[in-house]
Amino acid sequence: MTQPQAEDRRLARMTKICLALPEATRSVTGRHASFAVRKKQFAYFLDDHHSDGFVAACFRVAPGENVELAGSDSGRCYLPAYIGARGWVALRIDVGAVDWAEVAELSARSYRRTAPKALAELFKAPRRV
Repeated sequence: MTQPQAEDRRLARMTKICLALPEATRSVTGRHASFAVRKKQFAYFLDDHHSDGFVAACFRVAPGENVELAGSDSGRCYLPAYIGARGWVALRIDVGAVDWAEVAELSARSYRRTAPKALAELFKAPRRV
């Protein structure tokens, strides 16, 4: 019998950040995970999405901010396949030191954009995880 494979440490860290948000849930499909609030996705963990070779955290941002982020830091940020055109940005977490405070801030902002207004008000500021 084989040992179950350990969860990716980056996914574990992102899970801890996202599940600290009110009513957040996680779904895992293969090497990818999605984080939702009331069945609406606010973040994704993508590992080699469509064979791009990247490990990234994806977030919903303000209109146009995704293009701005991808253009200003193309080594770390990019528009993910399919969802980039709908206001999402991907932050690579497979190169260099990961700024987990940045991941937490982007998670919180994406959550507030996605959650119902009353629920989003329960969470005013990003938490340190």
